[in-house]
Order: sequence, then C-alpha cells, then structure tokens
Amino acid sequence: MSQVLNGRLRADQVAQFERDGYTLFREPVLAPDRFARLRAIFEELLAARGEDDLDTPHFHDERLFEFLFAPEVLDLVEPLMGPNIGLWSSHFISKPPRTGKATPWHEDSAYWNGRVSTMAGIVTVWLALDATDPENGSMGVIPGSHRDGYSQYEAVDLSENIFDRQIKPGSVDEAEAVFFTLAPNECSLHEARIIHGARANTSDRRRAGYTMRYFPTSSRIVPERNRHHPVWLARGRDLAGNSYANA
Repeated sequence: MSQVLNGRLRADQVAQFERDGYTLFREPVLAPDRFARLRAIFEELLAARGEDDLDTPHFHDERLFEFLFAPEVLDLVEPLMGPNIGLWSSHFISKPPRTGKATPWHEDSAYWNGRVSTMAGIVTVWLALDATDPENGSMGVIPGSHRDGYSQYEAVDLSENIFDRQIKPGSVDEAEAVFFTLAPNECSLHEARIIHGARANTSDRRRAGYTMRYFPTSSRIVPERNRHHPVWLARGRDLAGNSYANA
C-alpha cells in the first residue's frame, strides 16, 4: 500500500491529483454521527428552500462550519495545497430523480475569474450525500484539463441545464471523460481549473452532494470583487493579507 502523507491521502492519490486534476477518496469522510447530522441539515434546507437556493448555505446556517472546518475534511485538503487553508465556498447540489438537469461542461475557474489572484491550488471536496453513479448523473471530469487554462464558452438553455453556458463542444472530447461512482460519505476532490460536468438524472434515484471549496491562503481574495462573499480561515495562517469573517 502506498504511503499516507500528512493528512488522509496516499502518495499515489496526491500524485493523481497533481497529474489529472482530481482524485477519489473511497472511504468514509465523516464519522457516522457527523455525516447523519450533515444529511439532516441538508434535508431541512432542501425542504425549506428548494433545489435552486442551496448555494453558499453556510452564509446563513452556522451549523455547517462543523463540517467545513472538520479535521477529517481539512486533512484531505492539506496534502493538496499545504497547511494554510481558507474556506472559499460551499454548495448543496441536489438532482431529483427523472428531472434533475444536466451540468454542462465547465471550469469553476471561469466563474471565479478575477475574484482570486490565481486559480491554482483551489480544491473542491465533493461529498456524496446519496449514492452517485453515471446512471443518476454523477460528475465526470476530463483528466489533465486543469493545465489548459480557460476555455471558450457558449450559451445553453437553462430549462435543461443548471448553468446558462457551457464550454464549446469542440473543445471537449467526451470520450476521455471519467464519471465517478461514490457511496454516501465518500468524496471526490478536484482542482478549480479542471473541465467537469454531469449528465441529467434520468434515473429513479436522487443524486445529492455537498461541495466544500478551499483555497491556499497564499492566494489573494480580491476585495472589490467579493464584497458580498466572505471567506474564512479554516486552518493555519494567512499569507496574502486577506480579511476573514472569523478573524
């Protein structure tokens, strides 16, 4: 078995992340009682707010910091970005059975361009709340595409897609895509610049996950581009003069 580095990832998983822009953690991320609490919060917010109003839920629900700052989560992130970690964002994503929309091919960095000094090093932990697989619309990535920079985009129909634009089809070779299969409480980790997306959920099963997004504190969060988007220091110390909501 490959050596486990500082944190919870093996050396080969860190090497895969650096090479391909993603890796999978097929072990329980959270203790069973903690995972059950997170799922209960998700179900409560889903019932109260609906699927389309679950972005940055930690802005208005402080209970989520138990999970966003959990050592079990940060120990997955630290081997990929180092010990100084900022919390950038989080998002509950729920695709209902049969009607869950597609997530068009995109790079997270295209939506955050200009808000952070560099996209390099930003890591998303995609924690499965439900079993997720290609049949119910699991996420897929184009391995190695995090090295290619920003792609060209075109508009798409929001009635069929979660976002209103996608990478132009000629830029993505879907034959290279790797679609994930995760059990509840397992996760994927991906870099902000990797091309990724998901097909519509046409199955009879819901597909839900919680994305927890982190940045190395050597990156500068541009204040004038993030006036209504606070960030938190999750571990270590600041290295770029950023302001944190929990300072």
